[in-house]
Parts: sequence; C-alpha cells; structure tokens
Amino acid sequence: MIFNRKTGLPAPAGAGPPAWGAPPPVGMRGLSFRRTFLALKHRNYRIYFWGQLVSLFGTWMQITAQGFLAFELTRSAAFLGVLGFAAGAPTLAFMLYGGVVADRMDKRRLMLITQAAMTVLALLTAVLTFSGAVRPWHLVLLALGFGAANAFDAPARQSIVADLVDREDLTNAIALNSTMFNAAAVVGPALAGALYALAGPGWCFALNGLSFFAVIAALLAIRLGERRRKPSRTSAWRELKEGVAYALGQPVIRGLLGLIMATSLFGSSFATIFPAWAVEVLGRDAAANGLLHAFRGIGALVSALVIASLGRFQFRGRLLAVGSAAFPLFLLVFALVRWFPLTLLILLGAGFAVILVFNLANALIQSIVEDRLRGRVMSLYSLTFFGFMPLGALWIGQAAQKLSEPWAVLINAVALFAVSLGIWISTPSLRKQK
Repeated sequence: MIFNRKTGLPAPAGAGPPAWGAPPPVGMRGLSFRRTFLALKHRNYRIYFWGQLVSLFGTWMQITAQGFLAFELTRSAAFLGVLGFAAGAPTLAFMLYGGVVADRMDKRRLMLITQAAMTVLALLTAVLTFSGAVRPWHLVLLALGFGAANAFDAPARQSIVADLVDREDLTNAIALNSTMFNAAAVVGPALAGALYALAGPGWCFALNGLSFFAVIAALLAIRLGERRRKPSRTSAWRELKEGVAYALGQPVIRGLLGLIMATSLFGSSFATIFPAWAVEVLGRDAAANGLLHAFRGIGALVSALVIASLGRFQFRGRLLAVGSAAFPLFLLVFALVRWFPLTLLILLGAGFAVILVFNLANALIQSIVEDRLRGRVMSLYSLTFFGFMPLGALWIGQAAQKLSEPWAVLINAVALFAVSLGIWISTPSLRKQK
C-alpha cells in the first residue's frame, strides 16, 4: 500500500510511490532525536519547561532530605508512611474541587498563588531545621501544607500544557514534562544525599525554597492569549459531578484512571520506605537513600526521553500495556535482591516502566477529553496519581514495620499485577488506543 507522505494515510488509488528519501508515515516511524524536543519550539512551553525544571530540582531535594530526616528523628518505617499520607491527604480532600477552580479561573494566576505558598513552606522547613527546633510533628504539618497547595496546583499544572503547545505536540510536551520531572529526580536526590551528609538537611530545604522563584518567573514571562471566561451559573458541586460523570462514562478514560490508581496505590508508594530500605535492608546511609531515588529517576528519565523521541507515534495503547506488566515484575525482583549494585539496576528498570504507565495514560486522557472539561478530568487524573499514593504510603509503612520492608514490597507487587491484569481484560479497547 502506498502512503501519502504528508498525512501518513493511504494514498488514493493510482498515486505514485513516495519520493526518494521521504519520511515514513506517521505511526511507522522509529526513534528520532530530532523529534524528542518538538514541544520546545513553542516559546511559552520553552520558558515554562526551564522554570519548572529548576524548581523540580529543589522539590526532589526536599523530598529526599525530608524522608531521611524523619527516619533519623523516629527510626520508624511506619512514621515514613504517616508522613507520606500527610503529604497526600489534602489531595484526597481538595483535588477534585481544585479541578473545578482550574476550569473557572486563569490557570497561570492559580499556579502563581500555589507556588508562592510552597515557597513559604519550604523556607519555613529550612528555618526550623537550621534552628534545631524541628520535630516529627512539624514535618507532618508542613507535609499537610504542601499537599493542600498541590491539590490546587496539580490540576492547573496538568491542564495548562494544552494552552502552551499545539494539540499535535501535546503528547511530546507531556513526555518532556516527565523528562524534566525525572531529570530532577536523578540530580535532586543525589545532590540531596551528598549535601545532607556534608552540611545537613537544612540546606536542602533552603535551596528548594529558592528554586520556586524560577517557576514563578517563568509563569510571569509566558504570554497567553486573552480568553474570556463566561461566569458560571451552576454550582461548583454540579460542575464537579459533570466532570466525574463524563470521565467515568468513557470506558477508556475509566480504565486509564483505574490503572493509574492501582499503580499509585501499590507501585509508586514503595519509594516511601527508601530511607528504611537503605538502612535496614542494605545497611547503608543517607547517600545510599539518595542513590535509590536517583537510579529510579534515571530509568524514568530514559523512559520519558524514549516516549518523546517517538514523536507523534500511534501505538500508545500497546506500549502502555508493556509498562503496566513490567513495573510489578521489577518490584517483585527488587523485593528479593540484597546486593546494592543490582538493586540500583533494578530500580532503573522500575523507573523506566512506571513512566510508560503515567506518561502514556496522561497523554491518552488529554487527547480524548473535551477542552471545557479538561481541568476537572485532569483533577481526577491528579487525584488517582497523587491521592492514592499517600494511602499506599500509609499501608506500606505499616506493613514494613510489622512484616519487614521486603515483604511489604512483595505483597504490593503481586497486588499491582493482579489489578492491572483485571483492568486490561475488562477494557480491551485500551490496547487499541493510538
């Protein structure tokens, strides 16, 4: 069959062969470095990308240092679970309403408010730590504050991307979002581990507070066209129900949300106990904790770059199926291994697989959802992503305390594989998504 080289569709009967050297049709192309950074050609997205990248370096430093500080203060894997739950509990309470707010008000203005709030919280954490006054309950309250800000920030952050690029580059932009997130997840934890060992956790928190100024500056610099928003005549509750009904009424979106929920609940939460794993299972220290986070981040970064380099590919459903099967298998092996170098290699694979799940599910949902409902549907995505992770953190912390860290991860791996398999069997149309 002959394809039109511009559209990638079958050419009309009688059409001649494509010119020598013409690119292969869309959906049949392989990896290409030139397509990896397509979305950066858009000025607004380019500014946003670099601002967010700087901020995320600080965020990962805070996450890594905060977890190890909590373990040093309490020597309790269960408390790590409590801290993880505190960070995500506001997500469960406010995320859906945050999606309504993101659809009602200017997304950039909303993000400026939330980023400013997180700046204050990070600097407050630094002050408490430098002064020596920090206590475990301080960390819980600060985690609740970060979670509340994130409940309103995440829906706006997820949905603003569609305003910064053309729709055809949306999947690439989402992959690049993940690239910057995971580039920070490589450098941030490694830097935090070294800085923690050399100078203490306070500097990690202080640098995070300063890093928020980069994304605030980026948000002020981007130029978005004026969009007149009609005042809503319906209640926030009714708009919220409309968004939920729409998402749950679409089998593919419903299946994708279920997959993200299971991955957050039983998969991603295993990173919560990395501080305890580094000390109790591997017999190491804060630097090892940073390396565990960093190697998972390297795998995730490579995965995001692979997705971005595929460009406008048309086999997202099949690639998502690969990721959702591979991730629990990597978790299973991780639970059984005790040799540190091999543990780091397994985390590379786990990071690669989990980003296939999160990135492709995000891109598929955004390609399906109606624009007027984007904020609300992405708040559901954010709820399943951020909201169920703290429940998983609470569970895995308790399980690690009572059964041991390896048994907790092993149980989660089996549960995730079973739930993911059930979703793929019950929603066969997921595999056909392009």
